[in-house]
Amino acid sequence: MIKTKKQGLLVVLSGPSGCGKNTVCDIAEEQNPNIWESISMTSRKPREGEVLNESYYFVTPSEFEKNIEEGKMLEYAKFAGNYYGTPRESVQKHLDEGKDVLLVIEIQGALQIKEKIPQAIFVFLLPPSMKELKRRLRMRNTETEEKVLERFETAYKEINELSKYNYVIVNDDAIKAANKLNAILEVERCRVDRIEDVFLDTEEERLHEQLVEKDLDNKPIELDTL
Repeated sequence: MIKTKKQGLLVVLSGPSGCGKNTVCDIAEEQNPNIWESISMTSRKPREGEVLNESYYFVTPSEFEKNIEEGKMLEYAKFAGNYYGTPRESVQKHLDEGKDVLLVIEIQGALQIKEKIPQAIFVFLLPPSMKELKRRLRMRNTETEEKVLERFETAYKEINELSKYNYVIVNDDAIKAANKLNAILEVERCRVDRIEDVFLDTEEERLHEQLVEKDLDNKPIELDTL
């Protein structure tokens, strides 16, 4: 009876470093084959093990700046002398194909997208506690204690942006958090403004119309005409 729009949903997921964003997204993709996780573009050199057009779209700094000038970036930022951002073309292509596009990006980039595409869905992922967040950061064993504390302090500032998002998920269990992310997609598909058309020419609708007519003029309904 209801025809929904073919256009996919754009979902922006943010959260402090160490809250498990990538793990939750990987599980959500396994659960839901309609999800496509956006690939970011960067001007830095590929690291060992990274694959072109899978890990990142790798470009030169001048190519990245040209994309910015031509309005081809949904969002971008510069960290440690390198550009990072989301190319508009690949995102739009998958949305037009009906794919739900998942962007895992920092809050700075998320707020840029909110200005351009306010109808996107913004989800904030939280750790179960700040104590657990600090433990997870230390468990990585990839950074100095000073860097861990720096990320921990940054997390407090990022959490203050929570009110600018539509949904919040506490990642106390990655599978449950992924389930909630997919549940959000299901709920969003049920919104009235995502309906393209409503079909009323059905057997049930014709029966309803005849029942209404019977109530109005008290005439019997001929069931063999249904």
